Amino acid sequence: MTLDLLKKGNSATIIAITAEKELRNRFNSFGVVKGATVHSEQHTMAKKTMEIRINKTRIALRLSEAQRVEIST
Repeated sequence: MTLDLLKKGNSATIIAITAEKELRNRFNSFGVVKGATVHSEQHTMAKKTMEIRINKTRIALRLSEAQRVEIST
């Protein structure tokens, strides 16, 4: 399952990231790394972005970016 499918209020563990180097580096700087627990905070009404939380950090991601993150619930 990919991160974009995680419903609001649910949590999951990141198991893989399939992104090009630039996006992978951006993810790493925010703590979006393999093994991290991610919480889905909310989705925009248009369903184009989502807000996630890792530890105390909140991050807004485009759904196209979230599709690059594989998770396990």
